[in-house]
Amino acid sequence: MPFLKLGLDPALVRAAADKGYATPTAIQREAIPAILKGRDLLGSAQTGSGKTAAFALPLLQRLADRVPASPRRLQSLVLVPTRELAAQVGETLRGLAQSLPTPVRIAVAFGGVSINPQMMALRGGADIMVATPGRLLDLVGQRALRLTTVQTLVLDEADRLFDLGFAEELGRILALLPAQRQNLLFSATFPPAIQALAEQLLHDPLRIEVASEPAHEPAIQQRAIEVDPDRRTQLLRQLVKGSGWSRVLVFVATKHAAETAADKLRRAGIEAEPFHGLLSQGKRSQVLADFKAQRVHVVVATDLAARGIDVVQLPVVVNYDLPRSSVDYVHRIGRTGRAGQSGVAVSFVSAATEAHFRLIEKRQGLNVPRERVAGFEPTQPPAGSEGVAGAGAQGAPGSGGIKGKRPSKKDKLRALQAEGANPAGKR
Repeated sequence: MPFLKLGLDPALVRAAADKGYATPTAIQREAIPAILKGRDLLGSAQTGSGKTAAFALPLLQRLADRVPASPRRLQSLVLVPTRELAAQVGETLRGLAQSLPTPVRIAVAFGGVSINPQMMALRGGADIMVATPGRLLDLVGQRALRLTTVQTLVLDEADRLFDLGFAEELGRILALLPAQRQNLLFSATFPPAIQALAEQLLHDPLRIEVASEPAHEPAIQQRAIEVDPDRRTQLLRQLVKGSGWSRVLVFVATKHAAETAADKLRRAGIEAEPFHGLLSQGKRSQVLADFKAQRVHVVVATDLAARGIDVVQLPVVVNYDLPRSSVDYVHRIGRTGRAGQSGVAVSFVSAATEAHFRLIEKRQGLNVPRERVAGFEPTQPPAGSEGVAGAGAQGAPGSGGIKGKRPSKKDKLRALQAEGANPAGKR
């Protein structure tokens, strides 16, 4: 089905083609007509499915033929969890809007940078606002923006909004919006908090759950290399230098690990930079710009980069530390193999994390053959059942804080009692 049959303006259809959308993906086929009809929507789709365009195109379609007011009245609000995703969604909207005969004003706001330029950009109003919750409330508090005219609210990556602690801010924003509006909620997972939010917000929503289509499924070669935790950096260095990878995105579990691994790579003569939440927004933006321009060879990142980072023709993703969940695994490897390109996703697996990787395989329906690299064969014995399921797996080097493997309070108390300690002794 071509985009024209979905009710889009020919100029938007041409813009979509220029952005690489030759034919609508599954989520676009279902979402675009429903959004144009004003329906609420609850959507779930795999990374790289074209979800951003699924809501961006109909939002722009509504603005295609209107006569702009002066000042402009904010019609659509898109809330996202991270600065990088805000910038990416804004870039997508602006790219698609360039072809429209009537100019569309799109504002993007996020924290970590000065609020003054964002306030200046809102003079005269905006048609669409893309923002992180905290900075949006700052702008409202500074009277730079009013939300009383919003007709459509989009919550993108809603599960991450809750994961990152934005529940309170989200509640304050919802109270500022008009009661009568269209609500579009997109989430990769649906924990109880998201289900409760959907029941609160959505009225008779269209539910879309789309698995990857064969025609649009990323061509990602998945590899699992067995290696001892203390040899991972050396192995990574050899792979980067010997495999001819032009750019590599490496995922680690902590900010400290990102700094340490990047420093070791730099000392080995590899242009590498860390990427995590403690960096200033200016530094994060510079790292991404240098990475996209291939001035930086390797970026070592926390899961901050697992969603919302779109690097064209990124050939390789490496799971230096395994992700805590199978959903995070999908988002991580989805940074490669985008827009019809092929990619490689490499996971380092140790004796302590083998059971966790098998769980990821099971939940994702995968069977990734284990490999060994000459000179880096593992020497550590496989973890026993107690080490895999208990505190030993969580505390093992390279476990990445495996989800569900942290010792509970009862486990800790039992351990203290076994050592003859009095857990309630000190007062």
